[in-house]
Amino acid sequence: MTIHIDETYLTRQLKTLLSIPSPTGYTDEIVHYCSGELERLGLQPELTRRGAIRAIRQGSRRQGARAMVSHLDTLGAQVKAVNENGRLELVPIGHWSARFAEGARVTIFSGTGSFRGTILPLKASGHTFNEEVDTLPVGWPHVELRIDAVTASRAETLSLGIDIGDIVAVDPSPEFLENGFINSRHLDDKAGVAITLAAIEALERAGAVTPVDTHWLFTIAEEVGVGASSILTHDVASMLTIDNGTTAPGQNSSEFGVTIAMADQSGPFDYHLTKKLVDLCRSEGIPFQKDIFRYYRSDSASAIEAGHDVRTALATFGIDASHGYERIHASALTAVARLVATFAISRVEITRDAREISGVEGFTHQPTEEASNPPPADPA
Repeated sequence: MTIHIDETYLTRQLKTLLSIPSPTGYTDEIVHYCSGELERLGLQPELTRRGAIRAIRQGSRRQGARAMVSHLDTLGAQVKAVNENGRLELVPIGHWSARFAEGARVTIFSGTGSFRGTILPLKASGHTFNEEVDTLPVGWPHVELRIDAVTASRAETLSLGIDIGDIVAVDPSPEFLENGFINSRHLDDKAGVAITLAAIEALERAGAVTPVDTHWLFTIAEEVGVGASSILTHDVASMLTIDNGTTAPGQNSSEFGVTIAMADQSGPFDYHLTKKLVDLCRSEGIPFQKDIFRYYRSDSASAIEAGHDVRTALATFGIDASHGYERIHASALTAVARLVATFAISRVEITRDAREISGVEGFTHQPTEEASNPPPADPA
């Protein structure tokens, strides 16, 4: 069965998701939106206390379920101090460079309401500081947030209701080009959420039957390392994470097709699950490449570190300038969505995984035989 992805739906969802600020710690509104869309698609979302979402699409069997996970939270910042000049010192939410914060338009969420502002270097005016603008070091101690409100002192800023700990959301500034390129902040991982919703929409539209239950998971704290640590149930045997791949010099990722991660900083992904994804790409004609990410972790890592004994894999859409002003291509989003949907309906091959603990019978093997090495052809 071939699953058709509605690219218009995928793009529309991505635009909507990008319009909802959701830095880690401030995700309630995007949780409401995503839950509503899941209900519209016919699923019943369940929420943890803090708002991670689980929506189970029933299959032919409950045990040995598959999970598909993407994360709703994004990078952002938090007010560290209110300076004497009325401007704000910041610390990052998640791991990203202040180099990409300089010049960003933002929203500050205070206890009294939201305020707009701009993150600027401490020495922002060339007319005042001349070449010191270019020699100022890069880093969070060297930027400040200028608030678009009448304030020139710490007391005036505090009187507005802005205080230490307030969350700062960075504008995504998206641009969707006719040639398929998409430029925006926070494509990590709102593009992954859009992919997930598009895969669900395609399965529902096709009335597809899956061999086991599919747990569609949306986490809310991946950018700070928590991710899927507390959303999995004991029924889940394998988990596919949908997130960004790091397209950059020295990497094999691409902005086109699926990039299947073989390992990240937490170690190799499951041999058999990863091989299955590769085989599905080949059999379905989905363009793909493999890569290894040295300075990268995802929802898969948080699940394993929390003690969940599940097979994990990572399918990514290649992003240029990850955790900065990012760029992807729409064709990659469609390719990943096709793989996610195809995996959902594919046959379960390791049936013993339906039980958490069992004997050695049916346990997997990995190839160890020496590969054949045909002799070179005779020269012409």
